[in-house]
Amino acid sequence: MKLPPRDTYEALYRDFRWEIPAKFNIGYAVCDAWAEREPDRICLQHFSPDGNHLVMTYGEMRDRSASFAHALATLGVRSGDRVALLLPQSFETVVAHVAIYKLGAIALPLALLFGTEALEYRLKVAGASVIVTNQFGLERLRPIRHLLPDLIEVISIDGAEDGVASFADLVAAHPPIFEIADTGPDDPALMIFTSGTTGPPKGALHGHRVLPGHIPGMQFAHEGFPQAGDKLWTPSDWAWAGGLLNALLPSLMLGVPVVSSPAQKFDPHTAFRIMAEMGVRNAFIPPTALRLLKSVDNPRAHYDLKLRSIGSAGEALGRETFEWARSALDINVNEFFGQTECNFVLSSSAAFGVSRPGATGKPVPGHQMAVVDADGVEVALGERGQIAIKRPDPVMFLHYWRDEKATQAKFANDWLLTGDIGWQDAQGYISFVGRDDDVITSSGYRIGPSEIEDCLGGHPAVQLAAAVGKPDPVRTEIVKAYVVLVPGREPSEALATDIRDWVKTRLSMHEYPREIEFVDALPLTTSGKVIRRLLREQAAAEISAS
Repeated sequence: MKLPPRDTYEALYRDFRWEIPAKFNIGYAVCDAWAEREPDRICLQHFSPDGNHLVMTYGEMRDRSASFAHALATLGVRSGDRVALLLPQSFETVVAHVAIYKLGAIALPLALLFGTEALEYRLKVAGASVIVTNQFGLERLRPIRHLLPDLIEVISIDGAEDGVASFADLVAAHPPIFEIADTGPDDPALMIFTSGTTGPPKGALHGHRVLPGHIPGMQFAHEGFPQAGDKLWTPSDWAWAGGLLNALLPSLMLGVPVVSSPAQKFDPHTAFRIMAEMGVRNAFIPPTALRLLKSVDNPRAHYDLKLRSIGSAGEALGRETFEWARSALDINVNEFFGQTECNFVLSSSAAFGVSRPGATGKPVPGHQMAVVDADGVEVALGERGQIAIKRPDPVMFLHYWRDEKATQAKFANDWLLTGDIGWQDAQGYISFVGRDDDVITSSGYRIGPSEIEDCLGGHPAVQLAAAVGKPDPVRTEIVKAYVVLVPGREPSEALATDIRDWVKTRLSMHEYPREIEFVDALPLTTSGKVIRRLLREQAAAEISAS
């Protein structure tokens, strides 16, 4: 599923047609399809801080995944069973994913950052029968394992122990031969829980078609991806739809090597070192991580970067971060948009003339999008509404796991409602404003937090910022900003006044934050999104306590 060779976005969008095969298996597409032709082709490289980087070929991945699929089948895992992956970026993570798809089971990626309650909830709801993890994950599982009646086996990539099987031993004990399940595009393959920014997480179930559905977006955002020498890295957790479907799996399907790196708190200098040392040409870097990279002065003078393209998604990129990347990295960051239920549907692509600071982009070829009201009726150009995607669509989820009511509520008039507020201009650009729940109502104005946060991020003392509405008896709400300062700057009332004036003079009198609170860190989901709900609750609690 590739974009047709066209010179303009308009021609590309007009002439694109989906060609999803009647039979399709993700495990075969990202592994065996290449191993049969080029078994020695490199598919994975792992960055090691000591410089002893690891390499895996498609042939090696084919054999190891076949052995692990055989092992899972021996343990009793069958088509449709859920196998959880509580792992960092690693070769074992990819091998396990491929094996699960080959078996016809359903992969359930989970973030290592999850606490015990979050893990228990997801494993129980999904009814996972097997979980593959590491030593860190085992520590999280021990207090809750007895509460998971569906769990029949725990496997660790760090070796066997009492009640835990060894991943390596299972692979070694089974032959590298396995008959890949005869799956179709709508057969379940993957369940990713929503991030839970606005309510209880729900398991979004995807069919095997979700992978070919992502290829046009990858080729659009990464401008002709793949090209000779392309190699991709992302700091995003592969348990997130962004890390898995905006980076790892599409790259492997297209024959592009993927760089993995050890789990760590995001460090800008380490990120630049990884990209330079591993020869990364393509990167998926969420906006929060890009803003943290800004703390490195003149990065191209200190690191031998070979970057060709950067894609970014998860939150609004903003004009300030876009301009910084263009200046400091000589790259137009191509912002794109989607969500767990329907991903990579809207994008920029400077190569196709779709690039405008402050705007997210235009519909990716193959996806029909609009801005609609709550009833699924398109609103006028320039008017705010919900960003929506028309069904059917290959990247659209099958349904929420065992939650038909929530599935039905996600649609109106054949439009999937994202819950994200935006507007579309006469040129077709769609701009993201914020989650419906995040919009601030102040003195009769509806204010999106993204524009305020973008402006705050341009202040030289601000590293990260979040804007929320705080209840107010006169204005309904006022804008309150939570601000993380750059290293070396100290909070003060004078600095707060300066930051307020910065926004007031650059946006408008009704959008500037009337309150600023300096904090050490912002609450983030595992995908790097600010959990504004927690900040809203904190702001509301201040009113109750006063």
